[in-house]
Amino acid sequence: MVISPQEYGKWLVALKQRIQSAQQRATLAVNRELVLLYWNIGRDILERQQAQGWGAKVIDQLAKDLTAAFPSMKGFSRRNLLYMRSFAEAWPEPEFVQEVLAQLPWYHQVTLLDKLKTRPEREWYLAKAIEHGWSRNVMWHHISTALHQRTGNAVTNFGQRLPSPDSELAQQTLKDPYLFDFLGVSKEAHERDIEAAMTRHITKLLMELGEGFAFAGRQMNVEVDGQDFYIDLLFYNYRLHRFLVVELKAGDFKPEHAGQLNFYITLVDERIKSAEDKPTLGLLLCKQQHRVVAEYALRGMTQPIGVAEYKLQLPDDIARYLPTVEQIEAELAEDDEAGQ
Repeated sequence: MVISPQEYGKWLVALKQRIQSAQQRATLAVNRELVLLYWNIGRDILERQQAQGWGAKVIDQLAKDLTAAFPSMKGFSRRNLLYMRSFAEAWPEPEFVQEVLAQLPWYHQVTLLDKLKTRPEREWYLAKAIEHGWSRNVMWHHISTALHQRTGNAVTNFGQRLPSPDSELAQQTLKDPYLFDFLGVSKEAHERDIEAAMTRHITKLLMELGEGFAFAGRQMNVEVDGQDFYIDLLFYNYRLHRFLVVELKAGDFKPEHAGQLNFYITLVDERIKSAEDKPTLGLLLCKQQHRVVAEYALRGMTQPIGVAEYKLQLPDDIARYLPTVEQIEAELAEDDEAGQ
């Protein structure tokens, strides 16, 4: 019997997908069991220290004994046992650990413990990491740039221009401020220079914009009644099923900026978006937002618009908490050891 190359190729592709799926499920199962094991060890340490008054030396001894008993496992260092104790102390409910926390690998748990001090903050990043499948590095980046404080903070008129729950979803899509320190341009850079830098660093730009964004174009030409108009930046969010028109202003916000963006949104709705797409959103990025002025300006706009500031350098209150490259590399090496 002659084997059809086409049929064999289809079968091979299907087999590869099944094998990859099985590998992913196996990895998730291992991660889940490891997280549960570490939580149980941490709880035991806590309970015995509290009940029997054991001091810190018991952890030193336990690290030596467990390492000797399981030499192929590198997760029983003193440092990691202390993390296990902190892990159980931070999350005392076994049901929550089993149903929620076990969805993330151990080094994600260590990051939450290390970088955040309150439970509400940890729960916020925990939920986002599970929802969007963040890697440990992506989660660390969002924590270090205070994403939870910036999300949904832009001045918008979404509540008046969009139905619920679309208005809430759109609001949470925007931030204030946006951090564009990765562009490598000066504080006095012109709008076109910033745009050009954004397209050169498109991967980092999309990460800063948030989940679901795809780049659709820069300086897009739309002709109306013999006149040429140019849209600074156009994105599409596949989660919201909407285009996002972004206008850059290398200066303070002025009410007439909102009118111009309102016009561009109308153009996209009429000339670019399909019937299946939802109404287009607009985002005006300025050096200075002037929140009250922006709120008044947006009341008279017919289209859904948000106004936010952008920063070409990290604000001092964020930058001073960022580690050096050497500290990051050392921490990643320690976390790799803890996760084994």
